[in-house]
Amino acid sequence: MTAETNQLRSSNPRRFEAAIRRFDEENSRDPNLEIIEGIARPRELVYAERLTNWVLKLCPDASEELRLAARCQHICRWMIPRNSYEMTRVGYLKWRNDLKKFHADRAAHILCEVGYPEETVAKVQALNLKKNFPDDPNSRALEDGLCLVFLEFQFAELAAKTASDKMVNALQKSWKKMTPAAREQAMKLNYGPREQALIERALEQTGQR
Repeated sequence: MTAETNQLRSSNPRRFEAAIRRFDEENSRDPNLEIIEGIARPRELVYAERLTNWVLKLCPDASEELRLAARCQHICRWMIPRNSYEMTRVGYLKWRNDLKKFHADRAAHILCEVGYPEETVAKVQALNLKKNFPDDPNSRALEDGLCLVFLEFQFAELAAKTASDKMVNALQKSWKKMTPAAREQAMKLNYGPREQALIERALEQTGQR
């Protein structure tokens, strides 16, 4: 039993495993590599694994749809690079919206390919597109995972090249979206001095320390 199938209640575990395998195959084609414990690995495959791990840590009994969405949330993201859009706020927002649709469509194709019914495909797509956030618990769990992956693995690099005020604003927005359980996990992460100071400043300004 893999981490992805741990405590999974599914009428067709083999179909679920086939979907995860196909998602991972797609993300394994990412030409951008990340060094993990001295080994170069495809960046989006690593991201999918990290998001899966956080979602399952927060929700050990996560639904099949949530597990699928976590594994494909950024599927093949490298195919639509940020620099293919105008480097403006408007360009950024269009890039983000187009990416969400791209991920949802690509995931849906794979889910149909391995035999999932339209109802399940629609639920996974809704999670990919964040359609029901924050009202849907699955959507909140996925957002928690996304925020925690950012804080654990991407925050330091972004903070090093981003103005403090802008970074504090981004942290406040992320914190607002997170559930109490996710915030608790976030406070347990190991941050460098600059990152810790930014978090403390962000929380002080919102009265959440």
